Amino acid sequence: MQLKTSRTELARVVGAVGKVIEARNTIPILSNILLDAEGDRLRITGTDLDIQATASAEANIETPGKVTVSAKLLGDIVRKAGADEISLDLKDGRLTVKSGRSRFVLETLPASDYPDLAVGAYSAEFEIDLGALFAPVTFAISTEETRYYLNGIFLHVVDGIGVAVATDGHRLARNRGPELPAFAGIIVPRKTVSLLPRGMAKVSISETKIRVETADLLIVSKLIDGTFPDYERVIPRENDKTVTVNRDEMMKAADRVVTVSSEKGRAVKLSIAPGSVALAARSDAGTAEDEVAADYSGEPFDVGFNSQYVRDLFNVLPSGEVTMKLRDAGSPAVVTGGLEGWDGVLMPVRV
Repeated sequence: MQLKTSRTELARVVGAVGKVIEARNTIPILSNILLDAEGDRLRITGTDLDIQATASAEANIETPGKVTVSAKLLGDIVRKAGADEISLDLKDGRLTVKSGRSRFVLETLPASDYPDLAVGAYSAEFEIDLGALFAPVTFAISTEETRYYLNGIFLHVVDGIGVAVATDGHRLARNRGPELPAFAGIIVPRKTVSLLPRGMAKVSISETKIRVETADLLIVSKLIDGTFPDYERVIPRENDKTVTVNRDEMMKAADRVVTVSSEKGRAVKLSIAPGSVALAARSDAGTAEDEVAADYSGEPFDVGFNSQYVRDLFNVLPSGEVTMKLRDAGSPAVVTGGLEGWDGVLMPVRV
């Protein structure tokens, strides 16, 4: 294998693929990326056995070939390179990397030993901006490993519409997207979600894998093998108290009142009355109160929420009006705002 390519392009593809590679590996080849030079493209692949990513860059290829090399070493070399052009030359099992007057010789492992997740058939295919559909619900993905089936985003079809849902049991976010063909619901792992590109992509789905392809990036990932809970049961249907506030004012007020506490996610009490929402927080260090204007005309009542969860839900919404529908102090709140197709559910806490 012998080729020359742009440092900028090589840095882009190595960086994109390198995100898949785990920092610590007991299997040496999983610390490597696969270089595949053919035609006028250098394709680079990385995998952790659960996710595989492939990105490509234009290259002037004199001799095609394949090899694997340390993702970290090649990434560091490309990042620190001083010249705009980089050459790669494979001879006798060693890869020589040249950039300007710099020269590196790296040990390699055979390309034939590199695992391939991309093989397999898919039962559904469609085009969608999956990154945009997932973005407003990602914050609600659970990090609790014991409930592994919540460690991703549930993608399914409801009445012909693609729906993405995430929950950690304390808050839930749902986002409705475009029309999609019918397929059995899947759970896309958190790490895979973090790697998804923005923009339209060709998505293929099977019972065990998801494949996302754009012009210069291909991601193949195993799915979470589990059953997502019936989230519809926790979304209230009879919340009759509607409170509308300004999104920015509410976020700032919630942030101010929890200043008295160093505990992350301290509870904040909302005292809802006609025309206003009063916020209050307390800790051993002291108490704090604030108030925002609100559109509400019912009976006054109090309810408590985790302040961090309030900010997380509001943060995915654009500036403007946000509506909370509530029933009483012990029932979940349904939150909607200026994001069409999105809604969130917030579980109350004692204050």
